[in-house]
Amino acid sequence: MIIVGVDEVGRGCLVGNVVAGAVILPDDFDLPELTDSKKLSEKKREVLYTLITNQCQWAVGESSANEIDDINILQATMLAMRRAVESLNMQYDRVLVDGNRCPKLENCTAIIKGDLSEPAISAASIIAKVTRDRQMIELDAYHPEYGFAQHKGYGTKQHLIALERFGALKGQHRYSFSPVKGRA
Repeated sequence: MIIVGVDEVGRGCLVGNVVAGAVILPDDFDLPELTDSKKLSEKKREVLYTLITNQCQWAVGESSANEIDDINILQATMLAMRRAVESLNMQYDRVLVDGNRCPKLENCTAIIKGDLSEPAISAASIIAKVTRDRQMIELDAYHPEYGFAQHKGYGTKQHLIALERFGALKGQHRYSFSPVKGRA
């Protein structure tokens, strides 16, 4: 049976894409420390990311800040998840999604806290988190005044002060989110 694990990262951020990972674990996978990416150190996530990308079928799907503003964060998240699964370009038997809702996919089951109980979802969580964190580090290189490498786009005090001082970045910040509204 081919099972796809799916998880997303970045729903609560004020900037950047929402990123979804989709992973199919092989029958003989050897990733004993898989768990929710938020419970792992950055170093451990990077090690597991390399192991997952070397041992598994995997893909990433994203929705941009503009898409989030156009269709709302929930719909953009579902779209990113669907894009991730479709990017695998494979037949599957089931899709297991972390959370309480499924995107429009065949044979999909949502599992609350699935990133703690289902290894394929844990692997997807790691793929999504590392991918999005790397995007925030890259954005930080162009706009260090916002501190994206530290807070990864979340609404920290540092980020809110930078928004007040420098305004929102067009095409990057989510204008539909209240802390960003009116900060063009």
